[in-house]
This record gives sequence, C-alpha cells and structure tokens, in this order.
Amino acid sequence: MDTSLVRKDTSLHVAITLEQFWHRVPGGSATSIWEMVRALSDHDVAVTGVSAWHKKRPPLRFRLETPIEWIPLPRPVLYETWHRLRRPKVESVTGRVDVIHATTLAIPPKSAPLVVTIHDLAFLHAPEHFTTRGNRFFRRGLELAIEDADLIVCPSEATAADCRNHGLEAERVRVVPWGVSTQRASERDVSDVRGRLGLDMPYLLWTGTVEPRKNLSGLVEAYLSLDTESMDTDMMLVLAGPKGWNEDLDTIASRGGDRVRSLGFVQPDDLRALYAGAEAFCYPSLFEGFGLPVIEAMAQGTPVITSAGTATEEAAGGAAVLVDPRDPTSIAAGIARALDEREALREASFARAGELTWAACADRMQAVYREAAHRPTVFPEDPA
Repeated sequence: MDTSLVRKDTSLHVAITLEQFWHRVPGGSATSIWEMVRALSDHDVAVTGVSAWHKKRPPLRFRLETPIEWIPLPRPVLYETWHRLRRPKVESVTGRVDVIHATTLAIPPKSAPLVVTIHDLAFLHAPEHFTTRGNRFFRRGLELAIEDADLIVCPSEATAADCRNHGLEAERVRVVPWGVSTQRASERDVSDVRGRLGLDMPYLLWTGTVEPRKNLSGLVEAYLSLDTESMDTDMMLVLAGPKGWNEDLDTIASRGGDRVRSLGFVQPDDLRALYAGAEAFCYPSLFEGFGLPVIEAMAQGTPVITSAGTATEEAAGGAAVLVDPRDPTSIAAGIARALDEREALREASFARAGELTWAACADRMQAVYREAAHRPTVFPEDPA
C-alpha cells in the first residue's frame, strides 16, 4: 500500500477489486472501473482497491488516489484459490469493510455483503471465442455470483436481461450504465495526432480490443464494398486498438491494402482526437455488454454506426445509425447514411453523451452499495 494515501473517514467503506488495471489488454472494463472509482471520490464512500501481488504499480493511465491493498499471491494463484478454495478473504488485507465489490467474474469469498459486476455473458453465447481456461474461469465465476452475490450490477439492460435469462433473480439485478468524459479534443489536438500518425486523408474509425466478436472482418468487407464514386471524397479505414485473441488482425487489414490502417494501441488523449477527426465511427460488434467506444465517439460529436438489437443500440440511445452486424451490405449502407446525415448525427451525439456521465454512474453505484450494506445477508462458512 502507498502510505501517502490516507483513506478518509466516511459512513460506507467498500473494497473494490481492481486487478484488470494490470491486464495485458485492460479494455473497456478497466476504463469504466477507473472512471467510476474516481467519480466515487465525490460521494460519502471510502474505497480501498484490492489486487493480486504485482512487482509494479498499475500503468500510469490507471493510477488513482485510492489506496490499493495487494493480496500476496500472483493473479493465477489468487483466482484459483478464490474460485476453488474460497480464500483468502479480501478483509485479510483491507480490514473490515461494509461491502465487497467484485468488478469482474473473479469472485472473492464472501465475508461482507457482495456486489458483483457482470459486464456481459459473451462466453455463454460464443464459447469458441474464448480459451478453454477462460471459459472455465468465467463459468465458475458466474456460478459463484449466482450463489453468493447480494446484488448484481450490469452496465446495460441488455446484459441484465441476459443475466436474468441465465438464472439470476430479477430482484438481485441492478443496471448502472457507464459514463463518458465530455472533454472534447481541439482542432489543434486533431491536427497534431493526424500528423504524427500519418493520417493525411479523411478516414472512418473503429477502435477496441481485437477479438472475434468485434466483427472486424464484416466491417472491412463492408468498407471495401462502398461506392466511393458516390461519396464526397475517398477515405481510409483506421483500426485502433490492441491485439486481443483468436483474431488475425494483419490478415484482415491486408485485404484493404493501403486503404486500411492498423494503429495498434492508442493513448487515451490521442484516441479522443482520433474520434474527433473521423468522418464516422463504425462499431458493428456482434455482442457487447455496453459499448463504451460508442459513447466516446459521440462525446466528440462523431456520427456512429453500430449494431441493432444489442447493448450498443441501448448505449447509443437513438443517436446512431443502426445496422445488421452480420450483413456487410447493411453495414455499408449504414456508413453511407451516416456520412449523408453527419450534421444531424453530430448534434444528436453530443446530446446523448451529455446524458451519460461518470457522476451519474457513481450516484447509481453508491446507491447499490448502500442497498447491499443494509439488506440481510448470509455469509458462507469458512472452508475446512
């Protein structure tokens, strides 16, 4: 623990798992938890982070003024002992807390009222997109959430409905949408990033962690089918995000030759400028728990094309062009429409992003903590 960080006295003390800050690919879940914890600082809630043992502090972009207590086990061992042996307790390093919040399906033993965030159940719908070890981990985590959680938090109603359909009682499920920073990139920011990255022509943008459910093959196929002669100008397709798993990004991008650019991981400030400089943001994902990039693009006033009938439609709140993600023809038509209607979509995007703030997310989350802390709960006996 960093002893320079002193926890303030408040009426509610919550231990929150923050292990995803050290993941090779942190993704939207790490960003959402980081932003939420920062926003909770304005509430009457004391937060102590909990993680496995690491040689270093989390990457700079995930540093917090919140104390983080390390359980002296490496992540694989900690997760295995949590899921199989139901030890060690979070409170062995935090002291007594009012609520434990498991922010992923790594479920610690229950020694206080337990809140669990379930971001999505993609592993049940498309297990082939995950490793054998990953599937085993997620399924065991879901079993423990069903057994032990006092309340389940989902970032969207779509995910909440999925949870109810897979055995979680409706009275335990709460929806807490993620938020977005409304800080806008300046024209200078956009010009600087485009210059550094060599983006010297108009572009369409996609961003995220590269994995099968992101549907990059469908997006590239749709982009290459666009009738460029009927458009105002030709434009490239830019893919920004780290390599994840089970998807060959180089092969997918190579189908477009020099018309498709893969940038790899992009720092948050640069990503904000990339969103702002794009002609449109394309996110025809097959399955999401929320779809943070959709509202990040909207916060920059960028027209969005995303998937109908998914959590990203819910996140977009009527301000995006909706397409069938499994039909490249539909995606291509959606891109063309977004470009035609970009001014109207720009205003709708700003309005929608303004409705989803991290302050509102923290308001809802602290209400969940208080509900969990005051409801009757049963703690499992310590394993023999």
